Amino acid sequence: MSLFSGKTLMITGGTGSFGNAVLYKFLHTDIGEIRIFSRDEKKQDDMRHEFQIKMPRAADKISFYIGDVRDLQSVENAIHGVDYIFHAAALKQVPSCEFFPIEAVKTNVLGTENVLTAAINEGVKSVVCLSTDKAAYPVNAMGTSKAMMEKVIVAKSRTTKTTKICCTRYGNVMCSRGSVIPLWIEQIHAGTPITITDGSMTRFIMSLEEAVDLVLFAFEQGESGDILVRKAPACTIQTQAEAVCELFNGDKNSIKVIGIRHGEKMFETLLTNEECACAIDMGNYYRVPCDKRSLNYDKYFDKGDSKRNTLTEFNSNNTRLLTIEEVKAKIADLSYIQKRLSQKDLIGGKIVCPILDGKRTEQ
Repeated sequence: MSLFSGKTLMITGGTGSFGNAVLYKFLHTDIGEIRIFSRDEKKQDDMRHEFQIKMPRAADKISFYIGDVRDLQSVENAIHGVDYIFHAAALKQVPSCEFFPIEAVKTNVLGTENVLTAAINEGVKSVVCLSTDKAAYPVNAMGTSKAMMEKVIVAKSRTTKTTKICCTRYGNVMCSRGSVIPLWIEQIHAGTPITITDGSMTRFIMSLEEAVDLVLFAFEQGESGDILVRKAPACTIQTQAEAVCELFNGDKNSIKVIGIRHGEKMFETLLTNEECACAIDMGNYYRVPCDKRSLNYDKYFDKGDSKRNTLTEFNSNNTRLLTIEEVKAKIADLSYIQKRLSQKDLIGGKIVCPILDGKRTEQ
């Protein structure tokens, strides 16, 4: 964490799952200050009390700022003295964005414009923005707004030489706020069937820790205008649901298919076919550099680039699909799941928990 030594980091939308994960990772380092910027004072108050209890020696490093990325002035009021920004504020729920698309535009597109404008004006050294696989070949309002957000990020990166601006794009983060696994656990707890939209759907999956690692990789290795993608595995929704049932002693035979929701895709894409033409393989990640060509298109009428990578679209159907046992191991490694598995109040006070070495323990 030497790059953050004594520095001030601001996290927009910082009361969400990502912001909490960053705090747990950073608070015990030599970082100077972490600013949580969001519009929900209740979540900020809850977060303040939680970290004062859990990390009393480090909690003084956290500062809370009420504001909204939709309001440029409120962003400017919070950004003085900030060295780095992780921009996580967004409307993320697909159905709500379908019904209120202009609200998605205000937060995801115009809000990002405000954050980057304020960052450039204030001389912030680096900004990493969080995007989603739904921005690639978008079919819903959330994905479309995030795709436009990415365009704003790349365009803004061309206007400054002092502020590095990068973007990360990743798939479903397991057990993040509003995600499906906590819902399934509650359904098992209540003795009701697990509900899924379509069992054959595939989704990229990753943990919050992996999401934070991707952002840190972009922060350290990315160049301005880059989109950074993690080579994530995927699984079918049916496999994921059955894995949760096996972990929490639910009935796999009672899984109920309720049909696709507004704006959902059967599979997600992390790299489009067009992006693959210039994507750079960096081991566990792909880097999509900014297109540096100018607006002078005349010269391209008689001159082009015949070179192209052999990599094709990277989606949740053509990546490695995890088995039930692999998904169980990945889910069981999450701190949220370990906490839930340790509780005694599920399914008649008894949980059958398969641990990672293949043995079974009854708790």
